[in-house]
Amino acid sequence: MERDVTGLGLHGGHDDEDGEFPQGHLKLLGPLRRRRTDRHSRRIRRGVFLLPSAFTLANLFCGYACVVYAMHNEFETAASFIGLAWLFDAVDGRIARMTGTATEFGLQFDSLADVVSFGVAPAILVFGWGLAPLGRLGWVAGFIYVTAAAVRLARFNIQHVTDKRFFVGLPSPAAAGVLVSTVYAFPDRIHFYGEAVPVLAVVLIPAFLMVSTVRFRSFKTIDLKQRRSPTVLILLALCLGAIVTHPRQVLIALAYVYLLSAFGEMAVTRLRRRSAAEPATAPETHESESPARRGRAERQ
Repeated sequence: MERDVTGLGLHGGHDDEDGEFPQGHLKLLGPLRRRRTDRHSRRIRRGVFLLPSAFTLANLFCGYACVVYAMHNEFETAASFIGLAWLFDAVDGRIARMTGTATEFGLQFDSLADVVSFGVAPAILVFGWGLAPLGRLGWVAGFIYVTAAAVRLARFNIQHVTDKRFFVGLPSPAAAGVLVSTVYAFPDRIHFYGEAVPVLAVVLIPAFLMVSTVRFRSFKTIDLKQRRSPTVLILLALCLGAIVTHPRQVLIALAYVYLLSAFGEMAVTRLRRRSAAEPATAPETHESESPARRGRAERQ
């Protein structure tokens, strides 16, 4: 005998021997089971994506904390938060690639966090530290830096990278490193107009390099899974020791060396091209000599 077990007037078949639902009703409940399973799997995948996003959120928080401390004239503490933001920004992308959780959402979220941490926050920090005596000229310089950082990040998101060894334009974390390391090395606030003029160069040069086509070396191609010589650990220990003992001098040196490294690499590349072109042109000049001059050279 058929029974309406659902209360919906559906009769799918006879009861089985165990007294379970009829087979017809089990077929109707099949899609509901699949939906619950799909929801559960989506929940699991969404939870995994929180791992890199948590580091991006920490990056964003450090940028916000920098603004807050800069407004209270605590420039040294504010600069330290940008250093932490740099570490979180370096980690979140690698975690996303290692765990296979890189998504379009993560890319856009990371870019928005970078605009705050490496664009807005350093500009406000440097304005309160050294651009305020310049008045409107100072805040215009800060706005130019923020605009350059936003343009740099937007261009990075849409460009197709052909050579992963280089960045096209100065990366925004490195540009922020120039500003922040300068403030961290000389945390005393600037009060006079004449002392504030050199700060324009500190802000505007990294800003223009961010939107330039100058190529800067990228460290993303370093394979952390590859075996290295124990000497590398010794060098890392020396670097860490130098940063711990003399943080102001070492950090500002690293920031400005990376800024100038692109121009040094450009000079070396041009010298190599010239040295490679000279041997190729030497036989051509020898062949272009007249037969009479060649004969005189042979008689001599």
